[in-house]
Amino acid sequence: MTIKEILVPDIGDFSDVEIIEILVAPGDTIAVDDALITLESDKASMEVPSSDAGVVKEIKVALGDKVSEGSLVILLEVEGAAVDPAPAAATQPVAPTVEAAPVAAATAATTPAATSAASDLRQVSFERTHASPAVRRIAREKGIDLNTLQGTGRKGRITREDLSNAGQRVLKAFVESSKGGQPVGSGTTAPTTSGIPAIPEQDFSKFGEIEFQPLSKIKRLTGINLSRAWLNVPHVTHQDETDITEVEAFRKSLKAETEKQGVRVTLLSFFMKACAAALKTYPTFNSSLDGSGENLILKKYINIGIAVDTPNGLVVPVIRDVDKKSIFELSAELMEMSVKARDKKLKPADMQGATFTISSLGGIGGTAFTPIVNAPEVAILGLTRSQMKPVWNGSEFVPRLMQPMSLSYDHRVIDGAQAAHFVRTLGILMNDVRRLLL
Repeated sequence: MTIKEILVPDIGDFSDVEIIEILVAPGDTIAVDDALITLESDKASMEVPSSDAGVVKEIKVALGDKVSEGSLVILLEVEGAAVDPAPAAATQPVAPTVEAAPVAAATAATTPAATSAASDLRQVSFERTHASPAVRRIAREKGIDLNTLQGTGRKGRITREDLSNAGQRVLKAFVESSKGGQPVGSGTTAPTTSGIPAIPEQDFSKFGEIEFQPLSKIKRLTGINLSRAWLNVPHVTHQDETDITEVEAFRKSLKAETEKQGVRVTLLSFFMKACAAALKTYPTFNSSLDGSGENLILKKYINIGIAVDTPNGLVVPVIRDVDKKSIFELSAELMEMSVKARDKKLKPADMQGATFTISSLGGIGGTAFTPIVNAPEVAILGLTRSQMKPVWNGSEFVPRLMQPMSLSYDHRVIDGAQAAHFVRTLGILMNDVRRLLL
């Protein structure tokens, strides 16, 4: 047998990415591409797969560690010629970077401290506990330290029921805890550095049963980024709709052809092409303000970010050089990026470099909304569900498929007339996609 080092593969330009989950244990038999650990950056979470099959000999990382490309993850025993054993120093377990915080300490502080403690609990090492990967994942999500629990399952294994009982104790301690020993919601507010009055805390348990569930890192950081954009960018949203009857008929006519290629063409691909053409016509929408706020940086490339909803939060993979790709190419890339986003396979590089963003809720519903500009971009297009409407053609009302469009923009860079022209141009292009060839 051979001992092989399994390293972190290429994860793009990012380094020092935090480990939020260890998915294997010493003695586990794994196959090629089985997930070993889960990493979480400020934009996405991703699983690190094994490059080889074998038996896990030793885990060389701990929860909360930060790794980069080339970092050692595990020692794997694989089939092959015998080799000299690894040096003794290499067999020493790596100490966790953060000590395990007792549940009582994590839940006996004010709300800001409780939030910090919940974050620390996600970094606690559960290596000495006897629990399945699913139970470990739930414990981290709910801020429960498995090291403090006594399992009731076979051979002391910690079960979901044990987590449920512990979760109720954590919740009760959290609700009853506060600064100075007063109930949460007694009039204290979380500190804020923005100068904006904080929303007073309340003891919601007085009104019924509640559950404490920490946000994922992606949602926490997305909230920070969106709040920053909302506070710094003077937002205006322009609403309009366009007739997509003909383009939808054309899209459906491609069904047989696209099935042969294994591609599903959606209206989003057509909107991406139309946006690329409109961005060329109105390059201000494809720009960013410099740090001084006095100059525009006009970009000569068109990369469009597509907001994708995943169980862990919103991520925005980027489709590059949209103006240079066909509808089929865009559709195939959209499918690939969506799958990678939902399977936690996106790399940081997949979410960088967008010049414009589209957020589509068409598959869910709605008539309009106000998307938040993804700064440092200066505009974002929101799409909701299209619907049949009676439209006057000059002599009679005829049924037409109408698509709502919501364009939010940075009013420091774009004025209302420019926004109206941009959206109108999009409408004209989507009325008749043959114009994309002109």
